[in-house]
Amino acid sequence: MIFVPLPFVIALLLAILLIRMVRQGDWNTPEKRPFLLLISVYALQSVLIGIRWGYDVIDIVPAQAIVAALIASLAWISFRSLTLEGPVSLVRFRLHLLPALLIACLLAFWREPVGPVLTVIFLAYGAALLWLARHGPDALVASRLDGALLSYRSLLITAAALIASAIADIAISLDFTQTGGIHSGAIVAVGNGLTLLVLGTAAAVASGSQSLETTSSEPQLPAASVPTAEDATVAAALDGLMQTRQLYRDPDLNLSRIARRMNLSARRVSIAVNRVHGMSVSQYVNDFRIRAACELLAQTDEPVTRLMFDCGFISKSNFNREFLRVSGTSPTEFRRRNRDNLVALAPPAKKTLFVSP
Repeated sequence: MIFVPLPFVIALLLAILLIRMVRQGDWNTPEKRPFLLLISVYALQSVLIGIRWGYDVIDIVPAQAIVAALIASLAWISFRSLTLEGPVSLVRFRLHLLPALLIACLLAFWREPVGPVLTVIFLAYGAALLWLARHGPDALVASRLDGALLSYRSLLITAAALIASAIADIAISLDFTQTGGIHSGAIVAVGNGLTLLVLGTAAAVASGSQSLETTSSEPQLPAASVPTAEDATVAAALDGLMQTRQLYRDPDLNLSRIARRMNLSARRVSIAVNRVHGMSVSQYVNDFRIRAACELLAQTDEPVTRLMFDCGFISKSNFNREFLRVSGTSPTEFRRRNRDNLVALAPPAKKTLFVSP
């Protein structure tokens, strides 16, 4: 019987995910390239873990340490790229290669502090990701609005995973101190392997290539300030743009594109929507999409999936979640109840969020 370490299976799953993303043309989208690289590095690290703990090849450990540092940097680069307006170039993030280079130098000249330094790197980048998340989903201006909430949750998952990995490293060090490392192999092979699979899925979700079934609501954040006259003007202009140009039908629409269309900064648009409508930009746009879907459901016999695409959604799970939030029921049930009657929807309950920086 052939022994196949669990990390190898996880690496295969990540490779399949990566191939699927490449076949979808994600490499042609600049903001998705860091996520493709990140998933590739996840798969590589899973293979290295399988070789080390599955076949007890100690010589692979230095490569593991260097790749681990690279993972932390790429995770931050990937999500940071979603907060930037305009084209994204990996060159601008070249300084974040320094942690991996530092680990390589330490391995060559002074190996003792490698473990503690890696722990600090993971804690630092985990904290940096949490700092990115402080303004809520609207901070991810380059994320497709159909999946902005899932991208935001993926950001939180990745931050938590990096911090958890640092804590696991500390636990392993303590295990070596107290038991000589009896449990370390299991902690690394199983724990890190499963963590890489979770992170790979989160990266795919954040890049907009996958979706996760979810019914929970958007995160509740502290209230923003009272709207100003300028906020009202911007919000009114955006309302007019949505109604006349029907921008919400664009499945790749994001906050950055809306801001460019209005010749404003993403921050300015986010503040106005937050203060005037009491919701994030993704919720605001999805409200238009769901109202359009309700009209089509009540007036036509088109399949629900086709209506979903026509209204700007590309994920059935996101469509169902948002439909439930806005209408209080499922698309199928809505059509059954309103077959011959177009029912005007009441505005959704207001939720005030922090805005992007």
